[in-house]
Amino acid sequence: MNVLIDVDELAARLGSGSPPVVLDVRWALGDPRGHDHYLAGHVPGAVYVDLETELAGPPSPQDGRHPLPTIENLQVAARRWGVRDDSSVVAYDDMGGTSAARVWWLLRWAGVEDVRLLDGGLGAWRASGYPVEGGVVRPAAGDVTLRPGGMPIVDADEAADLARSGTLLDARAVERYRGDIEPVDPVAGHIPGAVSAPTTDNLNRNGRFLAAELLRERFIELGVDQTAPVGVYCGSGVTAAHEVAALAITGIDAALYPGSWSQWCNDPSRPVSTGP
Repeated sequence: MNVLIDVDELAARLGSGSPPVVLDVRWALGDPRGHDHYLAGHVPGAVYVDLETELAGPPSPQDGRHPLPTIENLQVAARRWGVRDDSSVVAYDDMGGTSAARVWWLLRWAGVEDVRLLDGGLGAWRASGYPVEGGVVRPAAGDVTLRPGGMPIVDADEAADLARSGTLLDARAVERYRGDIEPVDPVAGHIPGAVSAPTTDNLNRNGRFLAAELLRERFIELGVDQTAPVGVYCGSGVTAAHEVAALAITGIDAALYPGSWSQWCNDPSRPVSTGP
């Protein structure tokens, strides 16, 4: 699975006769101004994607803060972005891909085969001297037909089983995993048996993914191998998609737990662990 595209390749493809659909997924926890950031400057031709309304269903304690959207709603959004059945898609943000990975994962899950993350995101694009443009891009409507099932998912019970029989990675910051702090959800801690694996550790200081061999070494040290299933969760299923992407770079298929901690910790019947 080809996961990444670098800025030079994207620039060349944008200047070709069949440019990709480029999606700007500027979103960060606690920063509601993603669209304003997009308006101020984005990759030429990029369409803004609203993570809260287009890449997630309505939040609830039962389903989590960012449950998966219905396939019907995702298809409406993808067509608004201009995605066609034969489209290639490139997604980026300005946070190392940690929010853009959500649309990468969703489109792969929904059957779009050629979806890439811009390695290094908008920062790498600007650092390489490529131009940005302001304002809104409104592409011609696409015609893509989406079908779920292209990427594996697990529910809460299956995540609990994975923590015992395979490897369940917790992609949140280590202090949230330990239960030292919990800035968003009502209970601090982690799923019993899960392994702390902050997704930010998949990146170098420039916000680019580590080389595949370094990622492979990292995941081996965390107990991941090819002999047992792997799952990933985070706070609400957003940054966990970034960990799934990092695993895919090494050739490992991992399941996403979409409800993640925000669903798990709102169910009083689920056990909670704290500490390292």
